[in-house]
Amino acid sequence: MKGILLAGGTGSRLDPLTRVVNKHLLPVGQKPMICHNIVKLKEAGIEEIALVITPPSASLYAGLLGSGSEWGVRLTYYMQDKAGGIAQALQLTRPMVRSGEKFVVILGDNLFEDKLAPHAQAYEAQATGARVLLKQVEDARRYGVPELQGGHIVSIEEKPKRPKSNYCITGIYMYDASVYDIIGGIKPSARGELEITDVNNVYAARGELEYDVLKGWWTDAGTFRSLLEAGSRLMGGDER
Repeated sequence: MKGILLAGGTGSRLDPLTRVVNKHLLPVGQKPMICHNIVKLKEAGIEEIALVITPPSASLYAGLLGSGSEWGVRLTYYMQDKAGGIAQALQLTRPMVRSGEKFVVILGDNLFEDKLAPHAQAYEAQATGARVLLKQVEDARRYGVPELQGGHIVSIEEKPKRPKSNYCITGIYMYDASVYDIIGGIKPSARGELEITDVNNVYAARGELEYDVLKGWWTDAGTFRSLLEAGSRLMGGDER
């Protein structure tokens, strides 16, 4: 399998920290944020990784990560010139993925305790469709929330007033190359972006969206509070 890390965006919720440095390069524990997920992919046996970044941060990423050899991986960089949504960022990586090939996608600000290998192996054994990782949360209204039936996700609703479960969709997704055709068929949302929820709902409507639940801690380190929490958990390099 291959890995795709999405590290675009402006990080506006972390202003002024992100005025000069891309959010995913901020220190979390003993590493820059993006490096934690490179380690996660490497531990799962995934060594060929695409990294989607924005042009202003290109030289910073190149200076920190280079080819990826220091981390035991091979990095290919793709540029997202302007905000177009997670699905649009994913679409940029199409040249890297061959027909039928499977891969793991992680949003660069998602930090978590669990090992990826068991989930990647479950997706390898999955005949068709996609797989996402969920996490049980206290206030599901803040997230994309799945409706679960019979071991499948039948729909996902963004920030619902009345959540249909107490789980959220984390920023960890697994697809094969057919996802690019699905992305090509969706339309921009009201905010003018290609939404990954719309992509996942195509799979859900087909009965092809399966899931695993993260057992350990998880956070999307996009706010001051969650950045502090992640740093505290990862301090000392303990990613268990």
